[in-house]
Order: sequence, then structure tokens, then C-alpha cells
Amino acid sequence: MRRVSIFGATGSIGENTVDLIERAPEEYRIVALSGGRNVKRLAEQAISLGAEVAVTCFPEKKEELAGHLSGSGVEVAAGPEAIEEAASRPADWVMSAIVGAAGLPPGLRALEQGATLALANKESLVCAGQLLMGTAKAHGAEVLPVDSEHSAVAQALVGEDLSAVERVILTASGGAFRDWPLEDLARATPEQASSHPNWDMGQRITVDSASMFNKSLEVIETREFFGFEPRQIEVVVHPQSMIHALVGFNDGALMAHVGPPDMRHAIGYALHHPERRSLPVERLDLVKIGRFDFREPCEARWPALRLARHVMEIRGLAGAAFNAAKEQALDAFLAREIRFTDMASVVEAVLEAMERDGALKCDRMCLDAVTEANHVARKRASELAAHVAMNA
Repeated sequence: MRRVSIFGATGSIGENTVDLIERAPEEYRIVALSGGRNVKRLAEQAISLGAEVAVTCFPEKKEELAGHLSGSGVEVAAGPEAIEEAASRPADWVMSAIVGAAGLPPGLRALEQGATLALANKESLVCAGQLLMGTAKAHGAEVLPVDSEHSAVAQALVGEDLSAVERVILTASGGAFRDWPLEDLARATPEQASSHPNWDMGQRITVDSASMFNKSLEVIETREFFGFEPRQIEVVVHPQSMIHALVGFNDGALMAHVGPPDMRHAIGYALHHPERRSLPVERLDLVKIGRFDFREPCEARWPALRLARHVMEIRGLAGAAFNAAKEQALDAFLAREIRFTDMASVVEAVLEAMERDGALKCDRMCLDAVTEANHVARKRASELAAHVAMNA
């Protein structure tokens, strides 16, 4: 029986992971579940799966969680330190689906226990790819990608020689505003940005899809996870979201991973790895689909892609600063303090300022350095967003 922990259990990735595990409960023993403010759902999951401990990241929600779990025998904890402690408990397989940089510390703790880390938290690689992958290597642990694009790349590379790869093509749906006139983007509301044409995801990642910040993180993640050079990584807009990625080889061949827009595919691949088991996902009818469309991404519409290229050039702590500034700018947009189009401007200004100050240099990647870069970038982004709001 495999010991499993799920961090971010009440989000879309976590819910899909729970769905797969509940289909074969006799195969798994649940060590830890973590969630955010939806403690009622977290408690339901913990009871259903027989978890040892349930953790909310919000200390003020601990009493409410404890009430829902009263008499269940499930241990209750709260706060970031409690999540790290839960991640330090021995497990065979750990889902890292906490949103944002907050997912990095528990991911590192899980790897230090030698667990297989199913990584849906792309920010971990963006902020500290060298640290995360180095920790996995040092402890004999394995990192498996759960982003649909990176899972697709990994599957296309099975049995292949990495030196034969010429390029990797990540596909992007284009999000809510892919067909909007450019001049209308500045007036886009959080509600409009929160409606994805293909995927059912949380609000923050859906808005990130509309701005293409999500894809920008994935470009950096591809560099950090697979070690490809920036020039080898391409992005194309694919509105159907059925081809998740393609790998091009030196003989001109392209290997494409094709499947429905259902995250249970990538989650299931990581959960059952190295086996490939039957999954409850749609089987595509290619005749009914009829066609796949592609278009080149417009940088005027999605400047985040250009910023990702710059981050890969700088390296060091640029990824941590990029992600932190993005998260802060997103907060400001969701709070209606800045416009949709202001987010990229804020992030770019933060990167420029920190690069100018030498704050992105890093002699040795460590959690303290990443945390400090994250703090500085958030503070600067908050100040810039406030300035933009004041002058709007």
C-alpha cells in the first residue's frame, strides 16, 4: 500500500487527484492533506480517505477545521509550518498542488524524505529549479511533472536521447482574451479574465492563462526541468487544447501528445508511473474534431512571454522575482486596483529595478535567498501597483 500526501487537496488539481485515488482506495494510505479556506471540503476529503492529518494553511481556520473533523480521529493542524511538518512525514508519493511560491518549502521537505514528488506547483521550478532538482538528486528522490504540457513532453521523451531533441513546442489555449481586440484588453475585468474557454481551473491560474503569465512560467519550467536551452523552447497558440506539447527531433520528426483537456491524464500518469493504467477520461473522436488550429502568439497581446525569455537570460534569482511580482500584480488586478494590461508593466519594472540593483545575482541557490528575493519583489510590485492605481 502506497503512502500518499496531497498538498493543495481542495484545488482543481487536488480534487482530481482525490477523484483518482477514491477509485482504488485499497491501494493507498493517505498521510496528509492540506487546503486553504475551504475547510469543510478538506474535512470531507480527510474523512473519506482516512487521512492521518489535515492541515489548513490559514491558522484562523484551524478551529473550524477541527469542528468538522471532531470525532473522526484525523489530526488537525494549521499554518505554513504545519504544512512543512506534514510534508516531512514519510510518504511514497506526494502531490504538490499548492498555488504560488508557498508550494516550494513543503516540496523540498517531501524530497528530503525521498518521496516521489508529483509537481503541479510550477512556481517551485521557476523560483528555485536548481535547488529543487538538486535536492531530489541528493536524496534519491524523483520529480514527475503534472502540468499537462510538461507531462506531455516527458511522455514524448520516453526512450529518447535528449541530445537528439531540436525543439520543444508548448501549446497555449490563449485564455479568455485570445480573440479580443487589443484595444479592449485594458478594460477587461477580473470576472471576464476568470472564464476559461477550455479548462475548469481556479481563478488565479485562469487569469494567468488569459495574461499568458501561466505559459511564461511553463517556459521557464521547461528549461529548469529538462535542461533545454531557451532557444529550443517555443510556444504556439492552440485553441482546442488537445495537443498539449510537441517534441521535435534532429531527423525532423515531431512527437505530439494528444488528449482531452482533462488534468486527470497528467495526474494519473504521475500517480501510476512507470505503469500506464486506464483513466476515466474522454476518448477523442478525431473525425468529429476534424481539425487542429495553431497560431503564433502575439507579444503585444501577451508581453509575459517576452519577460520569460529575459528571466531565462538573467537566471539567478530572476525566476523568484518574476513569480513574486506576478503574484502581487495579479492580486492588485483582482482587487481592481490596476488594469489587466498593467500587470506585465509592473512585473517588468520590478525585474528591471532588481537587476539594476544586483538583487538577482546568486552565488549559491538556497531557500533563504529565494525567500528574500520573493519578499523584495513583492514589496516593489506592491509599491508600483499602488503608484499605477494612484495615477490611473
